[in-house]
Amino acid sequence: MPGKVTSPFCHQALSNRGQHSISYTLSRSHSVIVEYTHDSDTDMFQIGRSTENMIDFVVTDTAPGGGAAEGPSAQSTISRYACRILCDRRPPYTARIYAAGFDASSNIFLGERAAKWRTPDGLMDGLTTNGVLVMHPAGGFSEDSAPGVWREISVCGNVYTLRDSRSAQQRGKLVENESNVLQDGSLIDLCGATLLWRTPAGLLRAPTLKQLEAQRQEANAARPQCPVGLSTLAFPSPARGRTAPDKQQPWVYVRCGHVHGYHGWGCRRERGPQERECPLCRLVGPYVPLWLGQEAGLCLDPGPPSHAFAPCGHVCSEKTARYWAQTPLPHGTHAFHAACPFCGAWLTGEHGCVRLIFQGPLD
Repeated sequence: MPGKVTSPFCHQALSNRGQHSISYTLSRSHSVIVEYTHDSDTDMFQIGRSTENMIDFVVTDTAPGGGAAEGPSAQSTISRYACRILCDRRPPYTARIYAAGFDASSNIFLGERAAKWRTPDGLMDGLTTNGVLVMHPAGGFSEDSAPGVWREISVCGNVYTLRDSRSAQQRGKLVENESNVLQDGSLIDLCGATLLWRTPAGLLRAPTLKQLEAQRQEANAARPQCPVGLSTLAFPSPARGRTAPDKQQPWVYVRCGHVHGYHGWGCRRERGPQERECPLCRLVGPYVPLWLGQEAGLCLDPGPPSHAFAPCGHVCSEKTARYWAQTPLPHGTHAFHAACPFCGAWLTGEHGCVRLIFQGPLD
């Protein structure tokens, strides 16, 4: 893994694939090249849109609803060489994140338009075009978690407040009391995809797929019923996948949380094909099938599936639902939206999620 050294700046570094370097272009006639040297105590992993061999984890843009962004209007905003993560080889295996990744020639190029500056100690630093943002949750990634504050990480791993817009040339303010060390539950935003960082210790405390399956079976064992059709409802097995809902699939009115079986009445077509009037409380809103969120690493606790995200209908525990509903994820150059962690759909409504109201069997 490379570590910075104060070696003479020379253009030979750009043509030497065995020499990692960062080139800061200050003007058409003036560039500063910082050479790096290998460090036997760390490993480097690179993340980006490029499918070249030097990228260890290839990421693509995600569209709200879980689909991939497609078409000519969906040009990717994720950098080919978005960021790099340096992990210590010795306990506690600390991982640090840095903006930008090295290309096939082992170089990082910051063009004339990229934000760059000389630090008080005389070294160079800079930001990538669309930036690498990181948010560390308060209280760790656990039942007591709360969203933290989004920061921007520089090429040298320093922490800054956000720019006025995503690609502004003026950097934010240096945050001296924070570091680029990744924590369990840290979110990494690459302007088009947001990644969740989980540590081995954190995953040991996380709910398992076996526990989530036990919660599903326990919920089905309670034999919830449709309060109108009186049919028994059941969450489908994950093995069936998210296909067309079957006749036992629970559906929910996401404004009120009343759970029903599927029915065709109550449509309000003037408001959209999904808008229905709940027969129990008369609230009008989206009427969607319920799907259990099956990615255990996104769950804060193994609690019962009591809440659903609105409007997508993914179901999880109350603490998991409330955490993600309160976590704003970057979108575009200025906006932030809370999103379902299971499918990426933007959350709607006052709280972004709703408590499910089941009716038990009448016998």
